[in-house]
Amino acid sequence: MLDYSPAKNLLAERTILVTGAGDGIGRAVSQALASHGATVVLLGRTLAKLEAVYDQIEAAGGVQPAIYPLNLEGATEHDYLEMADKLEAEFGSLEGLLHNAAQLRLLSRIDDYDAQTWFQVLQTNLNGPFLLTQACLPLLRKAKDASLLFTSDHVGRKAKAFWGAYTVSKFGIEGLMQVIAEELGTENHIRVNSFAPGPTRTRLRAIAYPGEDPGSLKPPEQLTAYYLWLLGPDSAGTTGAALDESSEVFRNMRSVKG
Repeated sequence: MLDYSPAKNLLAERTILVTGAGDGIGRAVSQALASHGATVVLLGRTLAKLEAVYDQIEAAGGVQPAIYPLNLEGATEHDYLEMADKLEAEFGSLEGLLHNAAQLRLLSRIDDYDAQTWFQVLQTNLNGPFLLTQACLPLLRKAKDASLLFTSDHVGRKAKAFWGAYTVSKFGIEGLMQVIAEELGTENHIRVNSFAPGPTRTRLRAIAYPGEDPGSLKPPEQLTAYYLWLLGPDSAGTTGAALDESSEVFRNMRSVKG
């Protein structure tokens, strides 16, 4: 667990878009961002879940968020461009974009993998983030300081049997992150990174390991310090990195704190 104590106004006057904001890590991070001053754009496919997070943020005294319902699996290029136009009209710029939405669907060997499921998982986990990033890059460029962050997975860095489209999509996310970081190298006000949260008490984890005791896993709230640091100005200078809880940058922070 990261020993990081961000300033209460760390994200004041910043607008941050979070995908998959209705549940799990997305919900916990959205609440944390709002509690530290960010205007959070809650993006997800289930309006009721987004409204619940909205109410939780307001009840906790966080900055009033915005809701943008969108199903990444079925969204088109036009949908993303339309969304970016609306965000520009409302906020002018984006200081953060967290790609957190993902689906797993099933575990299966490649021999038996259903083609439609393969396409659906890739659409949500990889094609959607590509199109959303492309649409939002002009808004990130308008910010004085911005962070583009992808939630990754260890099976997207070292493959495991039966993880099929999910693993391939996460490998793709790592490649997309690296390409964008290289291309934005001279635009040093935009940093681009990925973060693999590890085993966490989420719905996706329960699908992958239905027999696992959820009480043995860390709750999403235990990860918020990492996301606050990566999405906030304190991570300036860190870009193009594939990170997790054991990464050197976080170990160094613990050492300094200690």
